[in-house]
Amino acid sequence: MSQTSAALGRIQPSATLAMSARVNALKAEGVDVIGLSAGEPDFDTPDFVKDAGIAAIRNNQTRYTDVDGTVDVKEAVAFKFKRDNGLVYKRSQISVNSGGKHTLFNALIATVDKGDEVIIPAPYWVSYPDIVNFAGGTPVIIEAPAAQGYKITPAQLDAAITPRTKWVMLNSPSNPSGAAYSADELTALADVLLRHPHVMVMTDDMYEHVWYAASPFATIAQVCPELYDRTLTVNGCSKAFSMTGWRIGFAGGPEWIIKAMGKLQSQSTSNPCSISQAAAVAALTGPQDFLEDRNAVFKKRRDMVVAMLNDAPGLDCPTPEGAFYVYPDASGVIGKTTPKGAVIDSDEALIGYFLDEAKVAAVHGAAFGLSPAFRISYATSDDVLRKACTRIQEACAALK
Repeated sequence: MSQTSAALGRIQPSATLAMSARVNALKAEGVDVIGLSAGEPDFDTPDFVKDAGIAAIRNNQTRYTDVDGTVDVKEAVAFKFKRDNGLVYKRSQISVNSGGKHTLFNALIATVDKGDEVIIPAPYWVSYPDIVNFAGGTPVIIEAPAAQGYKITPAQLDAAITPRTKWVMLNSPSNPSGAAYSADELTALADVLLRHPHVMVMTDDMYEHVWYAASPFATIAQVCPELYDRTLTVNGCSKAFSMTGWRIGFAGGPEWIIKAMGKLQSQSTSNPCSISQAAAVAALTGPQDFLEDRNAVFKKRRDMVVAMLNDAPGLDCPTPEGAFYVYPDASGVIGKTTPKGAVIDSDEALIGYFLDEAKVAAVHGAAFGLSPAFRISYATSDDVLRKACTRIQEACAALK
């Protein structure tokens, strides 16, 4: 008899982490599998950031800190928000956590009750609805298909809001699609939200600095200051600074939310790693010029992957405006049959076929709430990407 909690029963294991674990197991067995399922940059943490972490160890910054961040790291986060986004936050309006997922978890668990609704555009990052379910809330999914650029419209947002709506979640650039909202598009969504003063906005801007669009990055509290008092702006060090293992996420927002998040964190993880906090100060306040060089590499990879996947029979791959993922529409291969006689009746079956026959690992679209599609990360070398896309082309061509 299971003795786990009802809350735990409302969530599923992360599909992205599960696929990464499967890839690692196959590689350990000597299988020539190409893993494109992990969501982390293949660049190293910058040396000046590593040096700051090493210095923190040598200077004995190895003890407990304030629960939601040292004075120094909060000042660094405030500096980043003002420099990059024109947003001004006091230290009491900033929470620093053990990764962006922790930030989102704290915010939702601290504010969502049974019956509360949280609007989540799909495709979405896999953890959003599960965290809402864990809190006892109800995810309300708005589907944004490839035909509309994987972005929701103001009319869709307005139709989804009810008196029970607590949060709207926005992720731009998006994981998994790479879709990015322009300032004008965010303003149009903000106009809807201004008509519904009970609704709060949580923006996940983790891929802010992995950006290819012609217009500059924007976040909703920046383009609509009237929403400042009900917006939680979430970001972190993982993607821009290749610090996925350092585990530093952060948020700026209303003091009451930040205080609630700190209360929860005081009874769970306590402070983020003190060494990581010191490294984050360097990352956020140090040189940023390397970001442009890395983006140029990502953009070159993106263009190659999009072109090669669009040459695969049955796939339609939109061009992302940020992040390091593509999210091809796989409608054209659903219903086809593999050389071994299996019917591809879902994107999960397609990903299984790619893994078993082409030895390429991706993540199926159902995990992100919009099918049929799949997510590929292009945060790896050109040679690996070319080899993987060639295998996918051949696998699609073999379907009848």
